[in-house]
Amino acid sequence: MNQVLFHLAFPVGNITQTKEFYVDGLGCEVGREAADSLILNLYGHQIVAHVTKELLAPQKGIYPRHFGLIFTQEADWESLLARAQEKQLRFHQKPKRRFVGFPTEHRTFFLEDPFDNFLEFKFYCQFSAIFGEAEFAQVGDAV
Repeated sequence: MNQVLFHLAFPVGNITQTKEFYVDGLGCEVGREAADSLILNLYGHQIVAHVTKELLAPQKGIYPRHFGLIFTQEADWESLLARAQEKQLRFHQKPKRRFVGFPTEHRTFFLEDPFDNFLEFKFYCQFSAIFGEAEFAQVGDAV
């Protein structure tokens, strides 16, 4: 099978807190690890935490920068939500439904890691809304 995987690198302040949030909290598996970087398996995708000495200024909101996953099974989305609640991860936005009654309706929640990186986790009620439904132009929350 020729599978394409997603890769994302992001800044963190230290590896210990990164592992607490991503491994103990979200359930990521650790790949390679060095003193200043950590490769993580996030549901089969590679994310890499890089320690930076630069000040990590918090964003004022979820835009313009965040990353996450789109689940194709609602039960998987609910399972991660339950884990995040059980592990008492920091929610930036509590679980909610966006665009109720429209083909783009989806469930979403945002987490915030210890370094002010925002992660969004979604489940679309209709699979076609992931890349389609172009006639419904609204994306995300009103800014």
